[in-house]
Amino acid sequence: MIQYVARRAGLGTLVIAGVIILTFLLNRVIPGNPAVIYAGPHASPQVLARVSRELGLNKPVWVQVGEYFRGIFTGNWGISLRTHRPVISDIASALPASLELVTAALIIAIALGVPAGIAAARWKGRAPDTLSRFFAIIGTSMPVFWLALILQLVFFQTLRLLPAAGEYDPNLFYTSPLANHTNMPVVDALITGNWPVLRSALVHLVLPAVAVAAYPAGLIARMVRASLLDQLGQDHVRMVRSLGFGQRSVFGWFGLKPALNPVVQVIALVFAYSLANTFLVEAVFGWPGLGSYAANAIQSLDTPAVVGVTLVVAIAYVVLNLLVDLVQAWIDPRIRVT
Repeated sequence: MIQYVARRAGLGTLVIAGVIILTFLLNRVIPGNPAVIYAGPHASPQVLARVSRELGLNKPVWVQVGEYFRGIFTGNWGISLRTHRPVISDIASALPASLELVTAALIIAIALGVPAGIAAARWKGRAPDTLSRFFAIIGTSMPVFWLALILQLVFFQTLRLLPAAGEYDPNLFYTSPLANHTNMPVVDALITGNWPVLRSALVHLVLPAVAVAAYPAGLIARMVRASLLDQLGQDHVRMVRSLGFGQRSVFGWFGLKPALNPVVQVIALVFAYSLANTFLVEAVFGWPGLGSYAANAIQSLDTPAVVGVTLVVAIAYVVLNLLVDLVQAWIDPRIRVT
């Protein structure tokens, strides 16, 4: 088990290092002078030369990459060319909002996707199966920004049921000021007992969370259906049925439990995917998270910020994948030898 963990951790570290190097090099070949972005378009040549020296832009690319790698382990992820603040501080401020959004979306996706997949497998070829597969295809194929705009048009513009943007009602800044501890309005409101902000934050969270949850819900439903049907076709399930076990026991105990093993891996990877897929949703709903920060960084050619966001997403993918591998290896020792 120790060798398996070490091997997986080593491979994950190589993946992160490769992502950093590739992203760093790609950003260096994009047209534009980072010193001009940092100092402004009207800066004098002397100021640009000084800024280039301060940012290390006058050094060879491989030297800059090496210094960036050293800075990762010391907490120095560079200075944002757009905000002039440390990138790691900007990410620490923006990441909680995205985590709150993605967590809410994943809860919705699991609550919808797992029952839909079970119903599709239970009544294969019948109406529940057809409806489940239809909505799963829509969820996985519809562009997320298009779904976000449709939700805004229907529930805000037409029905006036849900707000269109923001984390909570800005009027509450004055009537019920929120003390920030985690930069997550729902969590902070729960911690401090700020019930007006909690109600407003939950209402504002619905539309963006549903938009982000569409793809994971469709993917989870299809994965549950396929995995469950595969398990129900195994010899041990047919033997259990021949012994007289009821349909509920066959599905719940002998079919569903082993079928959820690959689904757990999909859920973990979908969480990391959703963290990187919130760019357009956060832009549509005015959500101040990592996606909005990354979109602004890309538009302004803010190389340190783009690389920092890429590093966070890569770490999320590797860590979640590693945790799933460890859980599966603990459940099934045969995986450790692969």
